[in-house]
Amino acid sequence: MNVVRFAVDGRVHTGEARDGVLLDEAGRAYQDDDVVWLPPVEPRQVIGLALNYADHASELSLAAPPEPALFFKPITSLVGHRAPVVYPTGAQYMHYEIELAVVIGRRCRKVTAGHAYDVVRGYTIVNDCTVRDFVHNFYRPPVKAKGFDTFGPCGPWLIEGEIERPEGLVLMTRVNGEVRQQGNTNQLMRSIPELIAYITDFMTLDRDDMILTGTPKGISPVHPGDVITMEISRIGVLENRIVAEAGDIA
Repeated sequence: MNVVRFAVDGRVHTGEARDGVLLDEAGRAYQDDDVVWLPPVEPRQVIGLALNYADHASELSLAAPPEPALFFKPITSLVGHRAPVVYPTGAQYMHYEIELAVVIGRRCRKVTAGHAYDVVRGYTIVNDCTVRDFVHNFYRPPVKAKGFDTFGPCGPWLIEGEIERPEGLVLMTRVNGEVRQQGNTNQLMRSIPELIAYITDFMTLDRDDMILTGTPKGISPVHPGDVITMEISRIGVLENRIVAEAGDIA
């Protein structure tokens, strides 16, 4: 099922996308242009993972860290499909990062890799936007670089109960229609079960918490006016436009 959250006339609905329309809790249908898309879930925590694709580490001239390099993505960074992403005043190098996001299905702790998929609710797409100006040490949490408001577009929906194992999923990012980034979940250096086991060994995850699994190579600068389209096979297409911060002169 494609679980969606959207707003119409100031009211938030949770429903599903079916046959090109959005259905609310009562089964009322809306066209996708008539709603404000919201993040498909409301996580308590969003945990990111740096350098989980070897080709991305290589393009940054870095070796893979000896253990998962984690960071927290602020909840305030999350926005939905088609929401504007604000380019911060003074930024020199802002870029996109397509990521498969794992959404947790229930409160859990000390989950073994063998039982990791038992606690997964589903999957969505997240654009882990980053201002590289503020990444000075790749092995410390890049909180400012990735933490601006609007820097976590996600959606368009949550794929729930349809993907048993997210293997062989193709990831692709286009900027203004031009392919900039391509990858495959088979290239993950640390698998989803490994990540869930590693994280829950020391902390509790709740329902709808997200784990961002990393991005493949192909990052490049974006600017106000650019449209970023991200697609992951069997999940969908997430699209957002970059806009200048209010008060900026384009």
